[in-house]
Amino acid sequence: MRWDMLDEEACSVARTVSVIGDRWSLLILRDCFLKVRRFEQFQERLGVTRHVLADRLKKLVKTGVLVRSAYQDRPARYDYRLTDKGMALYPVLMALVHWGDTHGADGRARPVHYRHRGCGALLDPVTVCSECREPLDARDVAVEPGPGLPEGHGLLDLVLGARG
Repeated sequence: MRWDMLDEEACSVARTVSVIGDRWSLLILRDCFLKVRRFEQFQERLGVTRHVLADRLKKLVKTGVLVRSAYQDRPARYDYRLTDKGMALYPVLMALVHWGDTHGADGRARPVHYRHRGCGALLDPVTVCSECREPLDARDVAVEPGPGLPEGHGLLDLVLGARG
């Protein structure tokens, strides 16, 4: 698997990693969900070089995760906002938050709490079944080949092996 061809793989994880699979892209997305919009704000918060930041923003715009819009003409300045495709990454980020709070904190308190606007309660982001709403972990899920998995693909052997 070549890094620059991950988006062509018959693997949903590889396709996702091709878009957000580096630390700067994930941290940019985190900041987008915290309402950071402008290049200078990203750079100040992340401490990333201008070149790397420009490259990651360009890729996130090209893949349709962010949209860039001008807010000033002279000099030209832009803000970056999540598209619907970008907003759909929220569960991914929340899963990372939950893992970090649960397994990466080394006894430290959570740096941020999340409150559900609907009911007002503090929440733990968890994955649930889309049908019955029961919480899920890997032991609760059976993996089956889908129509997009080509015959002879190495992942097919893994999927079929996971069924037994």
